[in-house]
Amino acid sequence: MNGSFSDSEADLVASVQLQANDDIPEEPEMVLSDDAESSQVFAPPPRIAARFYRPSNSRRKSSAASSRRNSISSTHSHQSNRSYRNSCQSNHVAQHLRRASILESRKARLADRAAHAEQVRLRAALAKATPRSSNSEEKALAAQQARERHLAQVAAACAEEVRRAKKVAEEMKERKAAEERRYRLEMEEKLADAERRRLEYKRNARRPRTASSPPTDTKKPALRPAVSSDVAAKRIQAAWRARSRKCVVDAWLELGLSIDKVHDTSFDDITTLLGDEKVLATTEKIMSLFQLLPEGDATPGGAAVRKFLSAYLILGHPAHVLSRDGDQEQDLITKAKDLIISFESALSKLTTFNYYTPSPTRLETVLLAHGAFVTAFNDWKARDSSALVETMVASFVNLDAIWQSVKDETSDEVATDYKNGIRDNQAILLSKIKKLAGQDRAFTLIRKAIRESRKARPKKRPAGDVRPRVAIDSRPGSPISDENSAVQTAAASQVSSPHDPASAEGHQANSLSKVFTVVPGNRILVHELSIDKEYRIDASPTADLRDALNREVCDSMLKGFENREGAVWTVAMAENIRAKLLRLLKPGNSMHTLITDTLDPELINRQCSQGMFSYEKFFSFIANILPKLCAPFRDSEVKALADELQEEGLLPEMIEKLFKLLHVIDLLSLDYSNFLLMNAAPTLIKEAPGYEQRMFAQDLESGTITLERTRRWWRSAAVNMHTEADRRDPWNDPNPVNRPTPQKIYARGLVDLAIATPPLRDSELPETLELDRDRISRIRTDALRITIIGGILLTAKNLLKRDVRSQWKHEANRMWETLKDGYLKDSATPSKISSLLESSHAMPPTSRAQLASTITRLLTQAEAGRLSDPVLKVLFQRLKTLIFNRVSASSSGERVRAASTATEGLATTGLPEFVSQVGDIVEQLGKVSDVDRRAHGSWYEQIAEEMEMLGTGGEELTRSPSAGSSAE
Repeated sequence: MNGSFSDSEADLVASVQLQANDDIPEEPEMVLSDDAESSQVFAPPPRIAARFYRPSNSRRKSSAASSRRNSISSTHSHQSNRSYRNSCQSNHVAQHLRRASILESRKARLADRAAHAEQVRLRAALAKATPRSSNSEEKALAAQQARERHLAQVAAACAEEVRRAKKVAEEMKERKAAEERRYRLEMEEKLADAERRRLEYKRNARRPRTASSPPTDTKKPALRPAVSSDVAAKRIQAAWRARSRKCVVDAWLELGLSIDKVHDTSFDDITTLLGDEKVLATTEKIMSLFQLLPEGDATPGGAAVRKFLSAYLILGHPAHVLSRDGDQEQDLITKAKDLIISFESALSKLTTFNYYTPSPTRLETVLLAHGAFVTAFNDWKARDSSALVETMVASFVNLDAIWQSVKDETSDEVATDYKNGIRDNQAILLSKIKKLAGQDRAFTLIRKAIRESRKARPKKRPAGDVRPRVAIDSRPGSPISDENSAVQTAAASQVSSPHDPASAEGHQANSLSKVFTVVPGNRILVHELSIDKEYRIDASPTADLRDALNREVCDSMLKGFENREGAVWTVAMAENIRAKLLRLLKPGNSMHTLITDTLDPELINRQCSQGMFSYEKFFSFIANILPKLCAPFRDSEVKALADELQEEGLLPEMIEKLFKLLHVIDLLSLDYSNFLLMNAAPTLIKEAPGYEQRMFAQDLESGTITLERTRRWWRSAAVNMHTEADRRDPWNDPNPVNRPTPQKIYARGLVDLAIATPPLRDSELPETLELDRDRISRIRTDALRITIIGGILLTAKNLLKRDVRSQWKHEANRMWETLKDGYLKDSATPSKISSLLESSHAMPPTSRAQLASTITRLLTQAEAGRLSDPVLKVLFQRLKTLIFNRVSASSSGERVRAASTATEGLATTGLPEFVSQVGDIVEQLGKVSDVDRRAHGSWYEQIAEEMEMLGTGGEELTRSPSAGSSAE
């Protein structure tokens, strides 16, 4: 009974444990017994069931048929175990343990199966829920994930390296600081010990040597000597100074100013902080402690203080402070870093032990670093400000040049308007220049620039220099009443060169004199005087022709002497020289009478026939009278000729003297013509508009000219102006300010005509501007040369990373002279330009080769007269726009404002070197515009009215060009 009970109880305990551990109910086949009693299961008491039974929410099915529980061997073992247990209860513990191990293994296997099944189920559910994608998308996603993993690994590795490096650096820094502290403490201890020994030595007088020291009890403490008032005052002052220095250091440390703080703070906030009065005052005190303040900058917030604080700003916010990243900027950053490191290192050594006084070594290091930083800072600041200063100085000089040109050529009211406007703009420019360059340097730059500008302008000769001396002795004649008589008087002094020596006054001689005369026609004289009051006749256009003709005459005379025809040639040459000299004098003058009597042709012919004519006497007479006829500025030249005429020589030397005499007499005739023109200039200028109108009207009436080209030119300018106005105002605002006026149209046409690529074709030039053909051609040539040189300099500046506003005047002037005779006059011109730039600015080989190819390409385009390079097109168009803005200004105030901003516009465009050249072009076009509109204004008004009748934009006039001529 006990055995069966214990057996049943053991089975019950095992079943309960299996349910508790695995939560798997025992199958009926697992319990096998031989009889019905043994197979019957008795329910345990409630208290036992409450301890062993646990409620189960789920019940699993029995294992499969292939389970080890249902196997024959398992059944046989159970039966055998049961029978054996019935027979031998002593072995039930071993059987129970075996059964428990089998259950544990089954339970583990079932758990693995369940986990595997759960994983399979989860993968299936995930695969089912995941949207299907293409193979490429999967690959891209996998690549992206792999890239992110790789980047994460790299970032982690880098972060680890950085952390390790920082750790090593911090350890090194801490170790060095600890060593330094240890060395400082040791040194301080040694110094204190030495000081103590020194004081002890001074306090105890030196005793004589004895065998032994006196007993200790006999020693008495030394009394401290009394301190005098001077020593006490010095000690108090030293303590007070140390206390003051400590307060300064503490105040600076309270600011917490460091590179990290400046970097972490926004640029606006740190700028506000550095501009605070407290920060400036504290910085000034700490700089005084380190002797960084100059003697002349003792005010709070001075330039030295702001420069010192700017070192923190440069290191904390270099992108905001520095406009570019060049070698100079990198050097400035390095110098600022050296200054801050040396300053903070010296500041950290200020302690109580050294009375907050920096050591001489550290003080010298800070001073050297500060000096290097200040120098680099000034150089960096001067580089940006120098270009601006040069631009403003050029504007100042340009305004002065305008005033010099208008002060004597306009009425008092207009001159006053110009003076007020120029003075106001110059005052503004002067204040800006002084602010950037300083007062002394500003005045020096302005004086030098004005001196050079005025020296470059053509000087006006005083009347006494160009007035022939014979005019002083001339009796007062009738004044020149009108322009025709004045021009005829000037034309009467033209040089005549006879073709036939026997008939110097014949028809052929007069014809030759008209061909080779230096005096232009009346209309040209009047027009040129209207544009330039100081206009004088230039002999250079026909000088070579006249010298060649005189040389031919002298050679023919030499051959005549060889053919024994010297008498005839002598009389003809004397008569020619007599006629030339008498044109310089008025009849009745004493000199006129002397020359007439001495060089009488009949007298000379009689002397030659008798063999009494002497060339020595003839040259001596000429040498005596020439200094009395010439103007003062010809004295040196005439004196040299007179000395040469009085020298003896053979026949070839005599003929050469005659040639030089004819050349000098031609120059005297030119001087006399210019003198007459100078006297008649006021009257001619006054009557010039009416005279030009009458002459132009006569040409129109006679059919010599028409207005066809003028109408076409005006129509083109009007269409361009209306097109620009429509582009600016697409709604066609009726406000007159937005619509082009006739003056604007004329200015547009004049600028389009003058600022274009050469050559100037006949079809482009209107009839009204025929007299300005040469002037407009020169302006076209100058505008093209400005563009070409500006393009070359702009390319060089960009290759060298220089500021385009910087003025390379020396290089520009040399290139201007080199290209004056042509762009490709020889194959060496591009190499000359390249070497010219390389001599002033060092270039690497690649930049040199690129610049050389650019120079060759630009010069080729200029020689062909076609600008296809984009840079040249932009420069040329901007140049035309700047000139138009200045030429189209109507009032004096607008002209002054346009002139004051023109220099800045040229610098921004990339042409800062050509302020004077552009100013000359504007001045010439302005004078041409004034003279032309006064002379031909009525015809321009007529053409404008015709266009108004036919359409504002000129559409009908464009379709029928002959409409204008029919309306004439």
